[in-house]
Amino acid sequence: MTMPSENPADLDRQNPEAEIAARAEAYRNWGRWGEDDVLGTLNYIDPAHRIAAAGLVRDGVVISLAQAFDTNGPQKGWRRRTNPVHTMTDTGTDAERGAQGFPHGIGGADDVIAMPLQCSTQWDGLGHIFDHGNAWNGRRAGDVVTSEGDLVTGIEHAASAIVSRGVLLDVGRHLSPDTGELADGHAITVADLEATAAAQGVAVGRGDIVLVRTGQYARTRRNGWGEYAGGPAPGLSLTTAGWLHRTEIAAIATDTWGFEVRPNEFDVPAFQPLHQVVIPNMGLTIGEMWNLDELAGACAERSRWEFLLSAPPLPITGAVGSPINPVAIL
Repeated sequence: MTMPSENPADLDRQNPEAEIAARAEAYRNWGRWGEDDVLGTLNYIDPAHRIAAAGLVRDGVVISLAQAFDTNGPQKGWRRRTNPVHTMTDTGTDAERGAQGFPHGIGGADDVIAMPLQCSTQWDGLGHIFDHGNAWNGRRAGDVVTSEGDLVTGIEHAASAIVSRGVLLDVGRHLSPDTGELADGHAITVADLEATAAAQGVAVGRGDIVLVRTGQYARTRRNGWGEYAGGPAPGLSLTTAGWLHRTEIAAIATDTWGFEVRPNEFDVPAFQPLHQVVIPNMGLTIGEMWNLDELAGACAERSRWEFLLSAPPLPITGAVGSPINPVAIL
């Protein structure tokens, strides 16, 4: 098999179907971990890798990599994605007024939140994206995800899996040292990823969780959300699929809404082609809307770009994604 080119200049920008299909076939992991597999590339994380990752903790510094979960988020209603709605069901006012019905003066507060599972910092589960009606591991999409949820690869299966060595690739800082931010529409290439890793003196390999900082989230903190949710963005090129496959990373996350470059790299209609290759075919777990700015500063200060990363999803039965509060421990 002739392997697809990793040079974006070689993409046939009139034929996304062929470009996606070539990479789906070349990098497909169906059957790699057995016909019953529900974890995909998370299988690359083994106990030895976690033990080694724990040894990276030197300062005991914990950094949250989550954006906020509140009504001031980036969502604008596309495909019914809204920002979280947080409501109090019991308050201090109720307690002061003795309206709660508790004995001997005790009072309390309770609350509820309503939100799409992928409205802020989150993981895309393996049931999130299909390729021509096929889900991860070659299953029929309709047999996997029904109105009852993901019956096979629900996010709950990953609840104790996503703890590993984290590696930050600050591509924004490497390619744009003056601003630390890539321009919207910048397609991150394999050469960009490898050059960033080399400049930082860090290697990427099996079982790692790679975090790619573009700087777009930092720009929203200065200028407002704008078109962050679904609009133009820096992100990974479709041509990075081979790198994502051969490095045998366990998962990858970015500080952008959609992980891959937007607009996508075609002159005809296309939508999230890299998702279509890596989730249902490669079995790769993808994180989006992570806040990587504080971590980037801490890593630069220490000249260390590896750390223990804990990022388990909520074990929401049958969910195809999950909100998370990932933490890097340095």
